[in-house]
Amino acid sequence: MTRVAAIDCGTNSIRLLVADADPATGELVDLDRRMTIVRLGQGVDRTGRLAPDALERTFAACREYARAVKDHGAERLRFVATSASRDAENPDEFVRGVLDILGVEPEVISGDQEAEFSFTGATRELTGRDDLDRPYLVVDIGGGSTEFVVGDDRVRAARSVDIGCVRMTERHLVRDGAVTDPPTGEQVAAIRADIEAALDLAERSVPLREARTLVGLAGSVTTIAAIAQDLPAYDSEAIHHSRVSVDRVREITGRLLSSTHAERAAIPSMHPGRVDVIGAGALVLLAIMERTGAAEVVVSEHDILDGIAWSVA
Repeated sequence: MTRVAAIDCGTNSIRLLVADADPATGELVDLDRRMTIVRLGQGVDRTGRLAPDALERTFAACREYARAVKDHGAERLRFVATSASRDAENPDEFVRGVLDILGVEPEVISGDQEAEFSFTGATRELTGRDDLDRPYLVVDIGGGSTEFVVGDDRVRAARSVDIGCVRMTERHLVRDGAVTDPPTGEQVAAIRADIEAALDLAERSVPLREARTLVGLAGSVTTIAAIAQDLPAYDSEAIHHSRVSVDRVREITGRLLSSTHAERAAIPSMHPGRVDVIGAGALVLLAIMERTGAAEVVVSEHDILDGIAWSVA
């Protein structure tokens, strides 16, 4: 076993995994898995820059994670940064801060690399299951981008497009500095138009409709799964590998897009950091399911973070 640490810093959240990995058996044993909403991508779609307060929130989480990595005695650490860091004009401040705190330089990876990590993390433990047909379509709905990966034992095609829950919310639902609650029909239509255009782009590279099993990753998808089960609180074990039908996703999406901030915040399994962006994230998932004809989505709690950990091991 090799004790490894992986950090995934996205547009909306930063996450840590410390695990013991055995490449010989394919076993990854979690020791510490945590997530903090830092909204690093706050305003990036509009300004092109990482905001000072967003950087400070991210650095505060990094300090906490540095203590956890040290306490667990991880032998190796890899820090991967995704959509917001790729888009920003001032990534140097981010890189310096992470290096000072954690002793490693964040790797600002490409969308294709992000897609491969997501696929590995999501599908490694599905190998050998006879209840899931292949090829898989893995979709990772992030804050700034969504990754599409088709593969069976390996990646066959991948594409990253700029439709994430934070990006869509900030682009279409924010008026005078506040999120519209609930959004208007015109705003929802504008988001849907962006999503459909991005799906057209993804389909140029990835045969979305050839997949036999849709696997959904990240906070928008897992939150929808929690709502679908009417969980009294967020429960990773209940969510992992649960299945949600397209009709249920459509129902939940409609509910989220017609509700106010207070109504969404009152959902027991809703993380406070997702209240404003979950409607857009749900709409991305629904559009993908309708485009591909998927009857259901298999929800995975294992994703890019696990893929990064395997790359270290």
